[in-house]
Amino acid sequence: MNKEAKISVAMAVFNGEKYLKEQISSILVQLKENDELVISVDKSSDNSLEILKRLSKEDNRIKLIKGPNSGIIKNFESAILNCTGDYIFLSDQDDLWVKNKISKVKDCLKNEDIDLVLHDAKVSDENLKITCGSFFKFRKSKPGIFKNIFKNSYIGCCMAFKSKLKEKILPFPENIPMHDQWIGLIAEKYGKVKFLKEALIIYRRHEHNNTNFYHSSFNNMIIWRFNIIKNLIRPR
Repeated sequence: MNKEAKISVAMAVFNGEKYLKEQISSILVQLKENDELVISVDKSSDNSLEILKRLSKEDNRIKLIKGPNSGIIKNFESAILNCTGDYIFLSDQDDLWVKNKISKVKDCLKNEDIDLVLHDAKVSDENLKITCGSFFKFRKSKPGIFKNIFKNSYIGCCMAFKSKLKEKILPFPENIPMHDQWIGLIAEKYGKVKFLKEALIIYRRHEHNNTNFYHSSFNNMIIWRFNIIKNLIRPR
């Protein structure tokens, strides 16, 4: 691209008041004037919406979208659908972005051959005390469609991709375990991915996280893998 690529950050919010302001601050400081932070907000029982409305009045790069109230996968689908940038970064509501995350990932995406970047993360407790220095090492992360069907490396908060993938990614299929695994597999099927071995976020783990470090039930894993394979072999 000759012009400066526009960055969109897609965030899904639900009952996220505790860490929202800190996370959004770590993102906005890295965005340029024409970039955007697109936040799809599901109906929450805390003050998430009030916090976001106040922040959006202070910074017009924040775009608030009414969420579908159908769970985290559909909430992220809503955010991604409303992104207008050339490069789309995914963001959880409770992590912390490391300085220069956007510029380092953007440098990778400038390569015409790379369609999606997945970078490493440091894992912390709720107070940002580091508990694991490398999510890649913990998860034994590496590319490969078959590898990532059976043991997923793709974690949305560490992911960015070119907007052209939207037509392949969306809509998310029903009955998949998580949107990020699907995005990573689609990028591998239709493009090329890069694993960036640099920890560019602090991945905060606490009692209300939507994702689990460890396995779900055996039955769920069989059903999810079957549904992923079934949808992957369909043309999109």
